[in-house]
Amino acid sequence: MTAETATAPVPPETFNACDYLLRAASEPGAAGRTALTGPGGDLDYAGLARLAGDIAAGLERWGLRAEERVVLFMADGPLMAAAILGAMRLGAVPVPVSTMLTGTELGALLADARARVLLVSDRFAAAAEPALTHAPRVRRVAVEGETKLRAPAGVLVGSFEELVGEGRAQGGAPAEPYATSGDSSALWLYTSGTTGRPKGAMHRHANIRHVVETYGRQVLGIRPDDRCYSVAKLFFAYGIGNSLFFPLAAGATAVLDPDRPTPASVARRLAEYRPTLFFAVPTFYAAILNAEVPVEAFASVRLAVSAGEPLPAELCRRFTARYGVEIIDGIGSTECLHIFLSNRPGAVRPGTTGTAVPGYELRVVDADGADAPPGTPGSLLVKGESIATGYWCRTETTRQVFQGEWLRTGDTYVVDEDGYYTCLGRTGDMLKAGGIWVSPAEVEGRLLEHPAVAMAAVVGLPDADGLDKPVACVVLKEGSAADPAELIAFCRAGLASFKRPREVLIVDALPTTPTGKLRRFAVREIASTLLAAP
Repeated sequence: MTAETATAPVPPETFNACDYLLRAASEPGAAGRTALTGPGGDLDYAGLARLAGDIAAGLERWGLRAEERVVLFMADGPLMAAAILGAMRLGAVPVPVSTMLTGTELGALLADARARVLLVSDRFAAAAEPALTHAPRVRRVAVEGETKLRAPAGVLVGSFEELVGEGRAQGGAPAEPYATSGDSSALWLYTSGTTGRPKGAMHRHANIRHVVETYGRQVLGIRPDDRCYSVAKLFFAYGIGNSLFFPLAAGATAVLDPDRPTPASVARRLAEYRPTLFFAVPTFYAAILNAEVPVEAFASVRLAVSAGEPLPAELCRRFTARYGVEIIDGIGSTECLHIFLSNRPGAVRPGTTGTAVPGYELRVVDADGADAPPGTPGSLLVKGESIATGYWCRTETTRQVFQGEWLRTGDTYVVDEDGYYTCLGRTGDMLKAGGIWVSPAEVEGRLLEHPAVAMAAVVGLPDADGLDKPVACVVLKEGSAADPAELIAFCRAGLASFKRPREVLIVDALPTTPTGKLRRFAVREIASTLLAAP
């Protein structure tokens, strides 16, 4: 053996997340099991594997190469799911983006991602057309549906049928699948923009396996007979785990809903498709209760999941008391791909985010980076194999957030002696009243205990002396009444006096992102405007 052969590098093990997620299609008797259902139709595992292969081959015919980006501006359904899988199969990078984006916002993301291909549902064509004028690198567009889309010169527009047909003519899956490894780029997800301009979090193929084998298997306990229905869509990190990664890896069924959810529409889907696992965000659970969705709607659901923002204890108790379904609250992030801290079935502590998901390590640190003792608030850091490799073309921000093996979440937490973590809010949302830190989440939790309150958001606004004081915006339950003085007195009775809101503003709705998170900066603007009004 020569010195040269002795030191030759060992090639990385081939691993492709598409093959990993679709392995159920090759198991005896599993190919005919339903993988996807919903208003877009049913698709069994064998059919999903074929469709993903056809799309991969079609994208290859269209000139898409490994590691190039394809943006999906699509409604949840079989075609979107298969396109995500097909792009990963090809070694390309699918980038599902929010369907609530304007044309200008979509154009900015297309340009930022240097996307070569855009896949769009016809219902979003009106936003896609102006977006293309801001995306000079896009060369091909596929439209799902009948709507014709106008594009700048040099951009070829076809239908999804044409894309799939070209792939099928080549025999389906590419003859030579791109040999991705666990470290290859598999998926980009843009942050929701609650704290600033959206950033593309870059995820590896191995990250998908990690969230499946940690949260999916060891916390959710998903089984082949489960049916998953998620209010959060596929373009959201929370939603793509709920509706694609977890059900497919387990050989279960995902219910894909193309429509924007409302309590009434979700109740109809629950009755029609009978899911066993239900996923939503706290604001939607509040909306369900406020709309008095019938108890029987949740008859098939064995477990509910909440994430996206902290679930107030009273909201958790109300939902379980009414529907008899336990909610396990957790926290994840776009940067971590899914949930890394969660309550467990049968061991829920309302008002907490639970304990670390197996496969993740957590720290609560003070301003100097030292570990804070139990009971002392600090910044939450997480370490795990699903953490993104960084933000695309955001070097400075990447260095601030991704610190070695640890990710700075931007949340303020406190951990007790039992290892249960409680969120005190986003680090930048904490406010001081009388020189003492106040957690907006704590005040919001107290307001939600009032029988007339459906939703609440607390922000800090300067008083006449320029000092920040808690101000609450409250949505009342339909048919209920409460005046601001009553709600302030209610808070004073259950909280230390300095934590009470100095003003309570009754509003019709609270502003949220397309993924259902509270837009706290928008609440701050609403409160400022209302307080300034004569």
